[in-house]
Amino acid sequence: QVQLVESGGGSVQAGGSLRLACAVSAYIYSANCMAWFRQAPGKEREAVAGITDGGRTYYDDSVKGRFTISRDNAKNTVYLQMNSLKPEDTAMYYCALGSVCMMVARMRYWGQGTQVTVSS
Repeated sequence: QVQLVESGGGSVQAGGSLRLACAVSAYIYSANCMAWFRQAPGKEREAVAGITDGGRTYYDDSVKGRFTISRDNAKNTVYLQMNSLKPEDTAMYYCALGSVCMMVARMRYWGQGTQVTVSS
């Protein structure tokens, strides 16, 4: 059973920074994309950023220039550095592992989520 464990969420004021981490218990050869999604109350889950095992990155337009995704393949860990946070970034953030980055339906494994709250 593959497990994804997120850490690093919390509360921060607008303009602040947080770094999320997601540790994956095992490498899955058929699921080469590690990604972050978020879901705010009453809204659909949306893609934030993704990274392939080759290092190609993808970002939602709303976070480009503010968020940076990276991965350490040796540790099976993906990170999301979030800078210049805005109140609209407030959501539950989920780590996911799948075959196509940025697509909810193509993510095979999900973490439990970590809350990010940005106050104005």
